[in-house]
Amino acid sequence: MTELTPRDSLWSLFLIFLRLGLTSFGGPVAHLGYFREEFVRRRRWLDESHYADLIALCQFLPGPASSQLGMALGALRAGQWGALVAWAGFTLPSALLMLLVALGLSRHGQWLPTGALHGLMLVSVAVVAHAVWGMAKSLCPDWQRQGLMLLVTALALRWPGEVVQLLVILGAALIGSAWLQPSVASDPVSTGPSTSRRQGSFYLLLFLALLALLPLAAAAWHSLWLAQFDSFYRVGSLVFGGGHVVLPLLQSAVVEPGWVDAQTFLAGYGAAQALPGPLFTFAAFLGAAISEPGGALGALLCLVAIFLPSFLLVLGALPFWESLRRQRHLRAALGGVNAAVVGLLLATLIHPIGSESIADLLDIALVALAFLALLSGRLPPWALVLLGALGGGLAGAF
Repeated sequence: MTELTPRDSLWSLFLIFLRLGLTSFGGPVAHLGYFREEFVRRRRWLDESHYADLIALCQFLPGPASSQLGMALGALRAGQWGALVAWAGFTLPSALLMLLVALGLSRHGQWLPTGALHGLMLVSVAVVAHAVWGMAKSLCPDWQRQGLMLLVTALALRWPGEVVQLLVILGAALIGSAWLQPSVASDPVSTGPSTSRRQGSFYLLLFLALLALLPLAAAAWHSLWLAQFDSFYRVGSLVFGGGHVVLPLLQSAVVEPGWVDAQTFLAGYGAAQALPGPLFTFAAFLGAAISEPGGALGALLCLVAIFLPSFLLVLGALPFWESLRRQRHLRAALGGVNAAVVGLLLATLIHPIGSESIADLLDIALVALAFLALLSGRLPPWALVLLGALGGGLAGAF
């Protein structure tokens, strides 16, 4: 793995993740595909096995998995500041757009033509399919892991939901530990000079301290700002699965107390579906829509609060994860977990990504063409995103 120089590492990381934040449409599972294309295939910062290990770690942690993966990748390149700038670059585009929507530039989120949105959804199907194909070839090379992958796919399709996902990952870990031969651990990836086990322990303790003390502080000082920070921090700390799973928790946090009315909440959520980057930036819309402090300050307050738990958990877990993943029994368990991750991605590709995006034979043909373009390696995902939006917009206009 090549190292970036101290002078340009943070700025380079920011620009890389900013471009991903501008072009990564399709939700958290599609983001995993974009990240894999960028960091495993194109830049070769890490191999398939290590990438899948990071996905498994993020699946176990509460919070938005794709954003946590971006933070982890940033931390592996440049320590804690790398995690911060990776999050900032990936989050900034959609957060700013959600702020503009909240300020009334497009109150009902109808600024993107329906045809263009459909084109982006089809590109997302191709990106996820390409990621599943590549990861299956690398992580499921034998019949045992292929069978486990298909079993997990069937279970996830039959009983969807984040609880089942966690259970099948745990079950796959047990099966892998008892049944699979441990793979050879990939070379360790440096987490930078600023990350250590002592600091990892500090981040984990800070996460728990804030989770316990913020409600007490909000009750003691009767501050609306502190109450908002506490509510969004708890949402970011307690939601597993990320993405759309956060919707009911956010609705309880802001609609029930009367901070945001239900119509405004749904308008912002509708707009968030058309944006690249993490869905958790919906918090920026809600923070801006709340009367106090509201605007850009409220958006920043709620955005930081909902992502802070993920930041602390990722930096807290990584120093320990790097050594634990090299244990023989854990490597065997991770073989099962990696197969389960591919199975979960395949299930998500089938439903809801494929079932809600593909409407007819023409859509199937367009997805196939996009998939072949990715397979050839001649067209980067960001260019495919632009072509998909342009083609869908033109098709919708006629």
